[in-house]
Amino acid sequence: MKRNKFWLLSLLLLLVLSTVLAACSSGDNDTGDDGEKEDDKVTETDTDKEDKEGDVVEEGGNHTLVFGRGADSVSLDPSRVTEGESFKVTKNLYETLVEFGEQDTTTQPGLAKSWEPSEDGLTYTFKLREGVKFHDGTDFNADAVVTNFERWANGDSDTFPYYNSMFGGFKGEEGHVIESVTADGDFTVIFKLSRQQAPFLKNLAMNMFSIASPAALEEYGDKIESNPVGTGPFMFVEWKPNETITIERFDDYWQEGLPKLAKVIFKSIPDNSARLNELMAGDIDLADGINPSDGVLIEKNDDLQLFVRPSMNVGYLGLTVTRPPFDKKEVRQAMNYAIDKQSIIDAFFEGRAESAKNPMPPSISGYNDDIVEYPYDPEKAKELLASVGLADGFEMDLWAMPVPRPYMPDGGKVAEVIQKNLADIGIKATIVQFEWGTYLEKASNGEADAFMLGWTGDNGDADNFMYVLLDKDNIGSNNYTYYSNDELHDIFIAAQSEVDEDKRNELYKEAQEIIHEDAPWVPLAHSTPLLGGAANLTGFLPHPTGSDWLSTVDFKD
Repeated sequence: MKRNKFWLLSLLLLLVLSTVLAACSSGDNDTGDDGEKEDDKVTETDTDKEDKEGDVVEEGGNHTLVFGRGADSVSLDPSRVTEGESFKVTKNLYETLVEFGEQDTTTQPGLAKSWEPSEDGLTYTFKLREGVKFHDGTDFNADAVVTNFERWANGDSDTFPYYNSMFGGFKGEEGHVIESVTADGDFTVIFKLSRQQAPFLKNLAMNMFSIASPAALEEYGDKIESNPVGTGPFMFVEWKPNETITIERFDDYWQEGLPKLAKVIFKSIPDNSARLNELMAGDIDLADGINPSDGVLIEKNDDLQLFVRPSMNVGYLGLTVTRPPFDKKEVRQAMNYAIDKQSIIDAFFEGRAESAKNPMPPSISGYNDDIVEYPYDPEKAKELLASVGLADGFEMDLWAMPVPRPYMPDGGKVAEVIQKNLADIGIKATIVQFEWGTYLEKASNGEADAFMLGWTGDNGDADNFMYVLLDKDNIGSNNYTYYSNDELHDIFIAAQSEVDEDKRNELYKEAQEIIHEDAPWVPLAHSTPLLGGAANLTGFLPHPTGSDWLSTVDFKD
């Protein structure tokens, strides 16, 4: 009898197991109209994808984006640096009080939901968003804003170069624009200024003035550079120097439904061709620094799409005016006549750039189109050299950018053209290269004779180009040429405080005339940067500042 009961029980279990197996085998077809399982269980299907680390990624926002770029970040503390590769990452980890529009530099609410300036323009009252969390779980509030601005104001130009450039120095210095930042309750912050500053709101929207967690600042100190903690849509995971930086979705992000991606991996691939090859092979999903000549290849590839970044940049050859013979204006002017800019544009930009004659692009208000560009005239260059006793030329070092940038797709090859142009007027130039971080540090210290560099505008204002790059206040931070002109400085300060747009534009036009005559740069080109992406990539909007939001990016299935 016991045997019969055991046999019957075994038969019953076998029938149940058979039923379960049959249900599992037919379950792949048992879906609703949206493609989800009717019982909401997650199972592997043909539409599942693997991310670049081999993990299974389900439909519905769990994708990984691999972003190939030309160089590694220098720091993940945006307040400490001035270069775009760092901002490319930190833009997605941190947020600012004021934000820019999706593809322009109009000011929009950010961590501050509203603001009100006083009638005299010297006080700004900001109302902050409530319920915002830092990645470490602490609350964003008015005290956090005060802590960050106090940190910057008590620094120096070596530590916080951008604060110095945008706000006229540091606490206790004569030109310092921000007199005080105070909290009025938990969600109101009051800024008092020592003088009006026309681009004040745009300056606050710049990535380098992102708000970091006070708790993290206290815990990590200077090591916050490699342990970033902000309020952004993504949070930091790991940094493998010169290889990858990985960030992942912040689940408590205040904007509902964002970010759409689960993870972003920034992969450093210095060589443009290698980066393009990885894109075409599907090893990366998005690539910047696409050579203009390769744009057509991407457009003809059905698996890829071409993105065009709105242009707001200038590439230039800087001449360190404290290093002979570049302390002579005639030599600097000779360099401008000697370089065949149009041949550079034709050879390396494929028609996706225009020759530069001013230190800011034509899209910026206050651009002086009446300036007559230095023509390519080697004989004139020789005359100028002879006029200062350098008829036989001289020897110099020509620093070539080691990484591709939006305004300079191939620094090494452009340097070779410049080298040949200079040889034609008797100047023997030796091309020098360093690792990117070292290059920037040494150039900022005034160690270069002539250096290739450029600038992508941070806020769409003339001040962000001319005062930041060429004023005496910013020598050693963003003014790598060490150029100083007192008359120019007075014009810049007047323009910062002038709220009448027409009057302000006239001041900047006057400033460009002075710069053109003194020639601390050889302006080279204003480029239209290109990016390539997978055909199924959606929601990516290249920003003119070069710092792109990735919170809306996703993949269509």
